[in-house]
Amino acid sequence: MKLFKRANLPEETQPTPKTPADGDNGKLGTFGGVYTPSILTILGVIMYLRFGWVVGNVGLLGTLLIVTLCTSITFLTSLSVSAIATDRIVRGGGAYYMISRSLGIETGGAVGIPLYFAQALSVALYTIGFAESMVDAFGGLNQLYVALITTIGVAVLALTSAEIAIKAQYFIMGAIALSLISLAFGQPLEPTTIEIWATPGQSTESFWTVLAIFFPAVTGIMAGVSMSGDLRDPTRSIPIGTLAAVGTGYVIYMVLPIILAMRADAGTLIENPLIMKEMAFWGPGILLGVWGATLSSALGSILGAPRVLQALARDGVLPRWLSCLGNGSGPNDEPRIGTAVTLGIATATVCIGDLNIIAPVLTMFFLTTYLVLNVSAGIEGFLQSPSFRPTFKVHWSLSMLGALGCLAIMFLINAVATVIAAGIVLAIFIWLQRRELETTWGDARRGIWMALVREGILQIGEEDTKNWRPHILVLSGIPKKRWLLIQFADNLTHNRGIITVCSVLPSSSRDVSQQSDMQETIREYVEKRGIQVLVRVVTATDFFDGAKLLVETYGIGSLAPNTVVLGDSQEPSRRDRYCQLVAHIHKAKKNVVIFREDSDREFGQHRRIDVWWGGLQNNGGLMLLLAYLLRTDMDWRNAQIHLKLVVPEENAVKATQANVDNVIQDLRIGATSEVLVSNGRPFYDILHESSQDADLIFLGIRTPGENFTQYYQDLQSKTQGLPSTVFVLAAPGFSYGEVLSDR
Repeated sequence: MKLFKRANLPEETQPTPKTPADGDNGKLGTFGGVYTPSILTILGVIMYLRFGWVVGNVGLLGTLLIVTLCTSITFLTSLSVSAIATDRIVRGGGAYYMISRSLGIETGGAVGIPLYFAQALSVALYTIGFAESMVDAFGGLNQLYVALITTIGVAVLALTSAEIAIKAQYFIMGAIALSLISLAFGQPLEPTTIEIWATPGQSTESFWTVLAIFFPAVTGIMAGVSMSGDLRDPTRSIPIGTLAAVGTGYVIYMVLPIILAMRADAGTLIENPLIMKEMAFWGPGILLGVWGATLSSALGSILGAPRVLQALARDGVLPRWLSCLGNGSGPNDEPRIGTAVTLGIATATVCIGDLNIIAPVLTMFFLTTYLVLNVSAGIEGFLQSPSFRPTFKVHWSLSMLGALGCLAIMFLINAVATVIAAGIVLAIFIWLQRRELETTWGDARRGIWMALVREGILQIGEEDTKNWRPHILVLSGIPKKRWLLIQFADNLTHNRGIITVCSVLPSSSRDVSQQSDMQETIREYVEKRGIQVLVRVVTATDFFDGAKLLVETYGIGSLAPNTVVLGDSQEPSRRDRYCQLVAHIHKAKKNVVIFREDSDREFGQHRRIDVWWGGLQNNGGLMLLLAYLLRTDMDWRNAQIHLKLVVPEENAVKATQANVDNVIQDLRIGATSEVLVSNGRPFYDILHESSQDADLIFLGIRTPGENFTQYYQDLQSKTQGLPSTVFVLAAPGFSYGEVLSDR
């Protein structure tokens, strides 16, 4: 059931990033906007992780291999981000903005909402880490109060100005640089030989466990990408800043293990978590690095999270009552309301204090973002859409390789957290899809379906009995007047085939340029009533010429309608043209299904379907197949199919009944056979007597030929007064009995 429908704000209502030519000095450049927050988050995490433990567990070569593998995945993700960033203007929202404009607002929102909460909760994660290190260093401090004061402090800094917050990070970078320099000029703790591989029995964790623990140290690139709305030139800054941060981090990560392996053995590196402090030239410098690490990461999160929230609100992803979160303040459109909300979430989380349970899921949300970014770039590159023309070109296979790497790492880190995170993302996606959000931008989904449809059409080949599906052309005219006709076609297909609702407009009263508007109006009318259809409107001198045109030309390749459903025509002046149309459809080798409704009863109770049968050949096979398809629909699921035959004498009943029952058993359709004796009575008298209480009747009609118009007129007269009736004429040259009996 659809919930509600609401269009988001037009793209043009979002502030457009200014370029240097605009004279806007408030915008951030590459160094302050992307490189600084990215490299600080990357280096900050590893300072807090205590690199010595990694080296001690897997040895020097194992550490270098882990660094290379993890950085490779981040590097591939950076390439994908760079490709997307150089294809279009990247406004506020960072990763969310990129994903929503590529894979659609539902996918963007499904990733963006968890990404926001992951960043908001990360503020608490880092400030609690800062508080812990302060208590360890000085003692006598209350960890909760220190964490709360720190959280409020970084939020106030972010509320003041993003530019000031970035400048504050320069001092933090200085502290981390000082700690690294202090470590570089330190001294060995003990005589040691470099251990290329971990000594068996000495290491406490396996290679893959250590890789999983280390991987968060290379996932800081989104800290800079989240500042996309504050950048002076996003298409230039994001590729340069992101790739430079990954490259700088990789160089430092490759040097640090060599220094550590030369100064202490594996056992010491594993057992002493503060080993860097002891071997550094100036021990307190390492503490400055740890403090700088946690503060920079907290500041990066408090800057990025509100900007994601602001973009979500502006796109209408959040409920309408939260639309105020999309407001910006000052000349740089800073999300101060979103920052205040993020501060509230972070403060509440700090008061709880224990993040051990949710921390793995938060990591999965970050990795899910990287995975989807890779998929976005990979799909865009693979489809080769004319609209996707990035100046930073990346082959789609590299992006997909990055996506697979992210997925593998997610399961290595925590398979349970991966499943939980995937479930949350899926639930949000379904929720957004049910809301039917409208967007003013295009995305790659149409391109994906176009590629699949193209390949499918080229591969399906000719129709066969094994894979037959009803593809129906409904000549309904205005749907409101012939709604039961469309409903009947939907009951037959039940999401197995394709329905095309057609209307013919008089060329004298309708301009051809208005056809597309009429098609959209009809499509919306039908789909609002829960039926998915294609719509085709043509202009012709009269209905019959237009209908013939549709029968002859509509379709693409082998994917063309195989069944034409039309209403019964009882207008004497049009009967001859109508019968000519039936003959034309038959010659085109398509099934003709004529539906004559009982306007008073319509489909009655949907309980009884009478099929007047003459065997599996010709019309008999198609009628039985249509009756079976009808009963698979929810409305007709309790209906009973009555297979009716007429024999001239009583002595033919037993043999005929046995034959029909055997056919029913072989076909596995659950019908009930009824063999009736005419005893000289006309067939139509028997028909009226036997099917007067049916909800729907199937009758076969003869192949058009000489005097077909007179035949059809007699048929209408003799079946007058019956419940809703379907007249069936099977296409020549196709055995519908084999569709039912094919195993």
